[in-house]
Amino acid sequence: MTKKTKAEIEAMRKSGLLLWQTHQIVVDMVAPGVTTAAIDAAVDEFIAKNGALALFKGVPGKYPYPAATCISVNEEVVHGIPGDRVLQDGDIVGVDIGLKLDGWCADCAQTLPVGTINEEKQRLIDITEGCLRLAIKEMKPDVKWSKIAKKMAKFARNAGFSVVEDLIGHGIGRDMWERPQVPNYWAISLPDFRLKQGMVLAVEPMINVGVKSIKTLADHWTIVTADKKPSAHFEHTIAITASGAEVMTCGPNGEGWAIP
Repeated sequence: MTKKTKAEIEAMRKSGLLLWQTHQIVVDMVAPGVTTAAIDAAVDEFIAKNGALALFKGVPGKYPYPAATCISVNEEVVHGIPGDRVLQDGDIVGVDIGLKLDGWCADCAQTLPVGTINEEKQRLIDITEGCLRLAIKEMKPDVKWSKIAKKMAKFARNAGFSVVEDLIGHGIGRDMWERPQVPNYWAISLPDFRLKQGMVLAVEPMINVGVKSIKTLADHWTIVTADKKPSAHFEHTIAITASGAEVMTCGPNGEGWAIP
């Protein structure tokens, strides 16, 4: 794992701020009757117009990922491919975007309501966002990640939800996916690490209403809950400084989802 200098973290903040601005386009567009392809096209255009690279497009797999965004609706956990699906009143939609600006990456995600959602889906959004908020509060130099991961998982499980264990966060910097792996739960079999000043992590809890089990659809990308119940996803790119966590993907005045 690589630690970043103060100057490098400042450069990453520029990428993060552009990504936050990109997400504001999504917030303005999410509504009943809008297609996921329309949202992706607007995001792709904005990223290119600002001299950045949409990092998800072309990610290798059985088929290269075809879009700038991952847009996941209701039971879709992550990696939903934008297309002609029309958002409906009562849906929830997770939007995950990664970009690179001047050689530095940023990655963040949020789950948004479409129109009026039911109480269960609202609780799911609130608890998932709360898991990320909890992590940000706890992230300080010399704290073991296992301590934070245990608290995140307990928070979600105490609310009656389950934690996706097969998908995790990651280090980030010059590359989108760097060491270390950053799980949202804890087990003795997992490698642990201490947070150090200069680390930059993408922390991304994924929480399900029902079972924790997931499966991949025939498109080889879209991951859904095994029981077809809703899932939510929140993520920020976060730097560890001497005083604690600095969110790289918040707004110009520190605003954004899950900010303590």
